[in-house]
Amino acid sequence: MRSTTRRAVLGAGLAAAGSGLLAACSGGPDSGSSAATPSADYLAPDGREVAAAEAKRGTGPVRKVTLTATPARLDLGGLTVDSWAYGDRLPGREIRVTAGDTLALTLANHLPEATSLHWHGLALRNDMDGAPGVTQRPIRAGASFDYRFTVPHPGTYWVHPHSGVQQDRGLYAPLIVEDPKEPLSYDKEWVVVLDDWVDGVDGSTPDAVLAELSRGMGGMDHGGHGMSKMPGMAMSTGKPGPSGPPRMMMGAASPLLGGDAGDVAYPHYLANGRTPDAPETFTAKPGDRIRIRFLNAGGDTAFRVSLGGHRMTVTHTDGFPVEHAETDTLLLGMGERYDVLVEAGDGVFPLVALAEGKKAAALAVLRTGGGAAPEASVRPRELDGTLLTADRLKADRSVLLKDRRPDRTLTLRLTGGMAKYDWAINAKKYAPDRRYPVAAGERVRLVFVNDTTMWHPMHLHGHTFALPGGGPRKDTAIIRPGQRLAVDFDADNPGLWMLHCHNVYHAESGMMTVLGYLR
Repeated sequence: MRSTTRRAVLGAGLAAAGSGLLAACSGGPDSGSSAATPSADYLAPDGREVAAAEAKRGTGPVRKVTLTATPARLDLGGLTVDSWAYGDRLPGREIRVTAGDTLALTLANHLPEATSLHWHGLALRNDMDGAPGVTQRPIRAGASFDYRFTVPHPGTYWVHPHSGVQQDRGLYAPLIVEDPKEPLSYDKEWVVVLDDWVDGVDGSTPDAVLAELSRGMGGMDHGGHGMSKMPGMAMSTGKPGPSGPPRMMMGAASPLLGGDAGDVAYPHYLANGRTPDAPETFTAKPGDRIRIRFLNAGGDTAFRVSLGGHRMTVTHTDGFPVEHAETDTLLLGMGERYDVLVEAGDGVFPLVALAEGKKAAALAVLRTGGGAAPEASVRPRELDGTLLTADRLKADRSVLLKDRRPDRTLTLRLTGGMAKYDWAINAKKYAPDRRYPVAAGERVRLVFVNDTTMWHPMHLHGHTFALPGGGPRKDTAIIRPGQRLAVDFDADNPGLWMLHCHNVYHAESGMMTVLGYLR
């Protein structure tokens, strides 16, 4: 196998990040948009400022991990599909480290095309962020790449590619960063990874789905994408897809999401890689206090999650602690994570993740005693109970941002639609040479304005932002149609950082950009 080291990759051209490959865009402190200005000077992902920020994080025990991206035949529970995965597992084998550790992970690429590895939610050093064309060159087929960095914060995170629509295959794995001073007390821990699945079913692939969606709906009477068709049905545009049956979804509606629920009619929804007909079963004792870490690894689906017969106490979102709050059910957009505590009852209980607006669900089972397993179609009453969304949570005092006026405000209008499938930010599709400037030490306000008829989970790399009014610290937030959401973050991690919709098809179609630190 050919091996490409980190040094060779970065030395091959990313040092030119301040110009050339990463030519700049600039704007004033209150810029709402940016225009190309090649004279602007941005920090390089492997520059001395990035190295200095990493040095401040210190070094801890080295945790070595090897990960192989490879074609794999996966058993989803009575359904076997050909896909791509990390090893032969779905999700990939959990990566578990302690905050302060030095993680040394080698990714070997056995896929037939180039790939990458993004560490979703981590405020790590910029040249390890895994964004091809921005922080590293793609890892070509047959090559490998060595990721090495200090893991800064405890919490629930995950890894996935940042290459095309590869994330909507089986290429994802949980990353759990333990707190050396863990304040929570619990007896057991359960990591639950949710996903929507299409790859390998009746010949479908995510690339074929993207090709179908990219043709748009043309002159069809889409009525804001609602289309008065049968809800939750895949509808043909009249043109055959390159492989597999039509997967464009019409009529999937959710008031909770502000209208349209999604673009893709997935044939299956999974919890920890299993269909509802053969769910994973987690065992515990009655009275056990269980920490459940929920993670939405889906491509186009929000999940409403409940554990039958239980209320959940939310303790964290996107890795950061919140003031504890009880709820019956939670909403997770793609890329979001929530940690909860539950006190296990006696019996057998369904953990149901409803594919919001899509009339299907994923299922797992909690068993603490005797009894029959729940049916695949089970819908616990908690799904219709008290719903807690991120805007109703408050950050724990330990992670509150200090009161401060923003030094810079960037307005990011979310634009585009299904008719032309022209998703973008400020009506500009993603281009590697377009940057929104920030400067080290600034308090930056991002104002998301959703001008579309679709909801978008917006994700910022390398930082966490604070929701308004003392709200939680997050790296991914749902922006509903017509909504304006202003979030603040401190520019304390130099480099070039992606900002995009975590609907993988929206991002790949153009709803993606870069925040760049000025020299």
